[in-house]
Amino acid sequence: MIKVSPSILSADFANLGEEARKMQQAGAPWLHIDVMDGHFVPNISFGAPVMKCIRKDFDGIFDVHLMISEPLRYLDDFVKGGADMITFHLESDSDPDATIAAIHEKGCKAGISIKPKTPAEAVKPYLDRVDMVLVMTVEPGFGGQKFMTDMMSKVTQIRQWISETGREIDLQVDGGVNAETAKVCVEAGANVLVAGSYLFSKPDYAAAIKTLVD
Repeated sequence: MIKVSPSILSADFANLGEEARKMQQAGAPWLHIDVMDGHFVPNISFGAPVMKCIRKDFDGIFDVHLMISEPLRYLDDFVKGGADMITFHLESDSDPDATIAAIHEKGCKAGISIKPKTPAEAVKPYLDRVDMVLVMTVEPGFGGQKFMTDMMSKVTQIRQWISETGREIDLQVDGGVNAETAKVCVEAGANVLVAGSYLFSKPDYAAAIKTLVD
């Protein structure tokens, strides 16, 4: 089953609660929350307080993507803010094993993410304990970038390794996902699609989501 996780980075920031409610009503099971610190990536978005404010407006999965230098240091804030899934970058400064363990200890699912220049092999040692792998299909930091088709070989390889583990691990893609690229991602092995500007730019959110999963 393909899951769509709309990225609120592309939502109307003056009406985040309403936007979250509209996406839930449109059938989105997850909500992707991009947290950027201006250090790990060259942009600043928002933190746990903003996320906490919209938790009441969305009953589904809060899919928190930490694009920050020290994810381990700030986990408590995002857990208290209502995170269900916390994904951090293997390229960050925090120890991956300690971060995965801490996320699980706090009652959340743990995901790991890799930037386009990081090889697929980097995630393999963690497939025995993570709940999701996120492959970035753009350079993280800004919405609206062009989809990087050459990342699909990475997705296919990781899907093969996931199958070999026998575990249920979600494989997510983030960046430049639209009606056309979504099909490419699914064919490569992804089952969770993050879409931001494509979804939030449409007048009918439900119809837009449908184009990604049909």
